[in-house]
Amino acid sequence: MTAVLQIEIAYALPNIQILRKITVPLGCTVEQALAISEILQKFPEIDLAKNKLGIFGKFVQLDTQLHSNDRIEIYRPLIIDPKEIRRMRAKSSVHSDNR
Repeated sequence: MTAVLQIEIAYALPNIQILRKITVPLGCTVEQALAISEILQKFPEIDLAKNKLGIFGKFVQLDTQLHSNDRIEIYRPLIIDPKEIRRMRAKSSVHSDNR
């Protein structure tokens, strides 16, 4: 009997969140698990050359070997820099307070 791992794949869009549990063979990499999950076919906008990947919030590479109960997270590219958002909110707050 071949040893297997239980893992999860997480991907979130503004209007939908996917959390898929799959079984992969022992020694499986992030890239192999993504292929097994078929998530790339369901969401063709995912580009492994551009989208960052992580396991529980820590960035990983495609060749990272998985462990039991790992959760692969597929991150979307940022539309706007978080620092810029904070500046915009602060500026808006200042203008609101001066009324």
